[in-house]
Amino acid sequence: MTSSNARAEADFMRLAIEQSAQALEAGNMPFGAALVRDGALLLLAQNNQVTERDPMGHAEVVLLRNACTNGGPGFARGATVYASGEPCAMCTGAMFWAGVQRVVFAATQADIIAALGGPALPIRTAEVLAGAEPGLVVEGGVQRAAAVAVLERFARRARGAS
Repeated sequence: MTSSNARAEADFMRLAIEQSAQALEAGNMPFGAALVRDGALLLLAQNNQVTERDPMGHAEVVLLRNACTNGGPGFARGATVYASGEPCAMCTGAMFWAGVQRVVFAATQADIIAALGGPALPIRTAEVLAGAEPGLVVEGGVQRAAAVAVLERFARRARGAS
């Protein structure tokens, strides 16, 4: 990877993490995502479970719904999703069926569980995709500390501290 590609990758993840912070400010769970193909940003999305009253309003699902609405069912095919947190089983399945080629996440599921507690479906993204054909490339822990900081801010607010 060239240094310009590495900078672009860092920028895309930064945008996903910024979306997670915006979701937090809107009163939603603190998760964000970016859709990128051929080095170009296509879409950004954030979790909207609370504001839309939609339990499936995870950032990755919102992202893929918007992609299909805006560009048709094949719009995400071959793209990369940058996610502020490791995608859950539902989001991973949605990315597979949408034809996403690669997923890059920041906070791991262990980070998410440690920060947020509550219900958990602790199946790692790579485990969900084991044996998938075609496979997806999964990369994790990219800008992990920045994403964990947003999760911890959410947790402090939930406990009543600022």
